[in-house]
Amino acid sequence: MNFEQAWLDYKGKAVSTEVGEIKFICADVQDELIRNSVKELQAAVKAMTGKEPVLQADSFESKAEQQIESISLVIKEGVKAEGYRLLEKAGQIIVEASDSRGILYGTFALIRLIQAGETLRGLHITKEPAMPLRMLNHWDNMDGSIERGYSGESFFFENNEILVNDRTVTYARLASSVGINAVVINNVNVKDSATYLITDRYFDQLKAMSEIFAGYGIKLYLSLNYAAPVELNELDSADPLSEEVRAWWKKRMEIVFGAVPNLGGFLIKADSEGRPGPFTYGRTHADGANMLAEAAEPYGGLIIWRCFVYNCKQDWRDRKTDRARSGYDNFIGLDGTFRDNVILQIKNGPMDFQVREPVHPLFGGLKKTNQMLEVQIAQEYTGQQRHICYLIPMFRQVLKYRTYVQESNDTVEDIVSGRTFGQKNCGMAAVANTGNDENWTGHDMAAANLYGFGRLAFEPDLTAEAIAKEWIRVTYGVNKKAEEILLNMLMNSWPAYEKYTSPLGIGWMVNPSVHYGPNVDGYEYDRWGTYHRADHLGIGVDRSRVGTGYALLYNEPNASAYDDRERCPEELLLFFHHIPYTWKLKTGKTVIQHIYDTHFEGVETVDEMAAGFEKLKGILPDKVFERVMKRLSHQKEHAREWRDQVNSYFYRKSGIPDEKGREIW
Repeated sequence: MNFEQAWLDYKGKAVSTEVGEIKFICADVQDELIRNSVKELQAAVKAMTGKEPVLQADSFESKAEQQIESISLVIKEGVKAEGYRLLEKAGQIIVEASDSRGILYGTFALIRLIQAGETLRGLHITKEPAMPLRMLNHWDNMDGSIERGYSGESFFFENNEILVNDRTVTYARLASSVGINAVVINNVNVKDSATYLITDRYFDQLKAMSEIFAGYGIKLYLSLNYAAPVELNELDSADPLSEEVRAWWKKRMEIVFGAVPNLGGFLIKADSEGRPGPFTYGRTHADGANMLAEAAEPYGGLIIWRCFVYNCKQDWRDRKTDRARSGYDNFIGLDGTFRDNVILQIKNGPMDFQVREPVHPLFGGLKKTNQMLEVQIAQEYTGQQRHICYLIPMFRQVLKYRTYVQESNDTVEDIVSGRTFGQKNCGMAAVANTGNDENWTGHDMAAANLYGFGRLAFEPDLTAEAIAKEWIRVTYGVNKKAEEILLNMLMNSWPAYEKYTSPLGIGWMVNPSVHYGPNVDGYEYDRWGTYHRADHLGIGVDRSRVGTGYALLYNEPNASAYDDRERCPEELLLFFHHIPYTWKLKTGKTVIQHIYDTHFEGVETVDEMAAGFEKLKGILPDKVFERVMKRLSHQKEHAREWRDQVNSYFYRKSGIPDEKGREIW
């Protein structure tokens, strides 16, 4: 299948005459990373100017200071690992770094500046990555399907075989260009053929893929089946305290790490949603994770253990059992018991990637354990890449959230970057949104989430707006009208989606299983613990001290604020409290009127987005315009369906009419 180059399509992007004068690239090519840096620069300059600069080993001294004639790639101490410095001196651009990864990231940064139309004169920039691990988690299955995939089929797997081809290289380039340094290629729900990824059935293909990744500074990771010894029919137990099981894993790790160079380690989902784990044997998550970590440690391997663990057989009649508590309750008592090469991967919120959730209380709860933030760019609950929903503003809010675990350096960003507790094994991961569609992400605008996640993980002080502007320029060139319209669409998309779907922190009003489209009671009487508890008087889940007690899991002053309906942030009010429809919000509106108004407002915003985008016909490539216009047409229709179903449901539930007299069925 054909595929595009996304933001790495360099043709026609340069707007500066400075680029046309670049004749030489000076580099001592010591490894594949620097070789790929040179190739990227040559390809970019040639695509932009028609002239490919020549590689030479010696440094170049320009004699024409009015022109920029060369780019030098220089390994030099002074910048921390993976960081880079960009300088312009007398007609020469210098990319400095203390390691080859830094050279590669600096190279891509330089190309971004050129694509975005920035001048290279007087260039003096130093950047160092905030997060040690900047990871993409792919939920790809080996039959070629993708769990929660909305961009076609897998480009890693097909018919239970691993694909290694030109698309693998382009994927590695795209990921590396925004600073991604780790990739998990298979679904966390490991079953069938994927269990055999740690056997010689797949070592040749994995080795080939890992070598391509290595050339772009990316470590290969695999999702692991905790019960592999049993499911591979080699043992009758996976008990983590069994000496036989421990010996099996030590031997298996020796084999896998020996066969697959550049393997970073493993991601594990255990004891959740039917996946096997140590609970089967009466053991803890620490027992299971530490067994694997001990076996992987000699090879520098990391074990990333997901905290998405909950009882998915809940009785909806039970108002005390609270799924939101489960991750905290399962792991807080194990703080300090995990080995140093174990990282707990924690979702941004306590439920499951809803359009609005509080930050997970394990951030600020755990103090002696490596932690990693998990977000989702696949838009499972935020429009499935049929709706525009730019998620970087949400992720940035999570990163800047104060946990009050200590007096300073207490944000989620501080914790997962290692500043809070001095940890090295930490970072940020995203559930990926790619597939084998021609444009990689199904919806062209969804590429902003893929691009933005990498940029945010590398440089979290960038604003969501700055990242969006940068993505627009490097993808579609420098055009004031296109930038204004596309930026407006992106920045308004998350608020709009929240308005026409989920009021005041209540999520889950979707069709079960597929998680798409309005169904207010879809999950209301099920086993999954995902309730809105609406009755004729009000709506919301009581998670206060007299309810499930979830609000009290946070450090002060957050706990007291969440516990008090008068002080609770209103965007989360119904997540924490059951509130009467007649309750007055700070705007002076009642809860029910807020529901009506926001659902109408969300639809109006989508209409405005579509009307604005129509003005880009002839400015954006025809293929892009037609693809996005088709999805916007769907979004307009679907937003109305959300509005009308949600408003009608609560009108019928409450019996309270819309003050503005609009049509509600």
